[in-house]
Amino acid sequence: MANATTLSNKQKQHLKSLAHPLKPVVLLGANGLTEGVMAEIELALDHHELIKVRVPGEEREEREAIYATIVAHTGAHRVQVVGKILTLYKPSPELKITLPRK
Repeated sequence: MANATTLSNKQKQHLKSLAHPLKPVVLLGANGLTEGVMAEIELALDHHELIKVRVPGEEREEREAIYATIVAHTGAHRVQVVGKILTLYKPSPELKITLPRK
């Protein structure tokens, strides 16, 4: 659904600026990416549209695999990754965030 369209650079820049002051709302623990964590991410996306997820782990490839799994499972847009923080955007039916035109 959400990934049927891709975000333009202008839209990504807008989302990055909105995400800048946000704190991560979901933090992966020692158990990694569990069903409970996925449910938490889905809930946060439905509620906020734009969220940050902290993914611990030293291995970059491992984190990339987790990011890809989250994006595939939620249908959210990957806005950016800074360090171990993934920023996701998924429009809700109420469209709380207005994106600039492409």
